[in-house]
Amino acid sequence: MAEKVRYLFVVSMDVPADQEEFFNEVYDTEHVPYLTSVPGVLSATRSVRESLRMMLGGEERFMEPGDEPRYSVTYEIESPDVLLSQEWADAGERGRWATEVRPHTTNRRHILRRILD
Repeated sequence: MAEKVRYLFVVSMDVPADQEEFFNEVYDTEHVPYLTSVPGVLSATRSVRESLRMMLGGEERFMEPGDEPRYSVTYEIESPDVLLSQEWADAGERGRWATEVRPHTTNRRHILRRILD
């Protein structure tokens, strides 16, 4: 039996420092819970960009993130169709996110990745 194909939908953005506390509170208590309740959304993992030092080619390297956004959330979804569903559209507009947080976000990126098994 063939395994189901799964996808990662990565949303990244920046927010002004004076909005970070509110941004994180709404993201954690409203936005992610609403979106993870959508059928076909398997999980969500939030992350924040950090400096990177690593060994590469036998040397310690420091890698600059460039203009990579500070905050990201990675949703594991069953299909790209999840992102076109009315449930996803409705969940994304619920609560304080759409009116009180989204207007303060910048450098937004949306990336879809198919998981290779």
